[in-house]
Amino acid sequence: MSFVLIDKPRPHITLITLNRPERMNAMAFDVMVPFKEALEKVSADNGTRVVVVTGAGRGFCSGADLESPGRIPGIEGLTVSAIALRSMELLDDVIRAMRRMHQPVIGAVNGPAIGGGLCLALATDIRIAAEGAYFRAAGINNGLTASELGLSYLLPRAIGSSRAFEIMLSGRDVDAAEAERIGLVSRAVPGDKLLDECYELAERIAAFSRPGVELTKRMLWSSLDAASLTSHMDHEGLAQLFVRLTTRNFEEAIQARKENRPPEFKD
Repeated sequence: MSFVLIDKPRPHITLITLNRPERMNAMAFDVMVPFKEALEKVSADNGTRVVVVTGAGRGFCSGADLESPGRIPGIEGLTVSAIALRSMELLDDVIRAMRRMHQPVIGAVNGPAIGGGLCLALATDIRIAAEGAYFRAAGINNGLTASELGLSYLLPRAIGSSRAFEIMLSGRDVDAAEAERIGLVSRAVPGDKLLDECYELAERIAAFSRPGVELTKRMLWSSLDAASLTSHMDHEGLAQLFVRLTTRNFEEAIQARKENRPPEFKD
């Protein structure tokens, strides 16, 4: 059985599914290693313009698998301390791999996103949730810290610091309706319409210029790390000039509007 599935449901759209529904797609290493490999493979696929990530069954991802964590690769001869470091590095690399993808990543949050599952959801660029989904920073409930896999970095930037502090320190559930209200997800939709909603958004994005979309994703993430407005505006300006001067996309957009037709961006 493959714990990660790769499908192409529509042209230029790739769906990556965590496929261990009996464990609510928990983050066993047997799942996360092929998931990271799938992210890297799809990122290199020039036929893919937008990626959708979801979970099989009733859960998106239930976080760490405490009963069957799977095998950590490359740990022969290491001590417990070194094994712990390798395991965290592997999981951290999953988050970084998603952020490094050339394509925008839409998280189709079909059910609970708990602990590390919340981190996976936050690592996507856009999140759309099923109405039955919910989110929980579970570490604090387990006597640990609530912060893991970039959560204390990503969550405040998504919903603001006060809400992030409250959610992470209380360990409470955030249902889909609240998640939409506070900006944790773009919108909540009926579960049977979730993937179609994601595909329709993906098709709209895929119709635009490839460098325009890729650079916009880079600039949005870069803005979260920018030391100053001036520094970030310099980067934005260079990105805009790059696409404007090296393609005829702008001219095509103007002509298409005159002719009342969709633009055909050839980059």
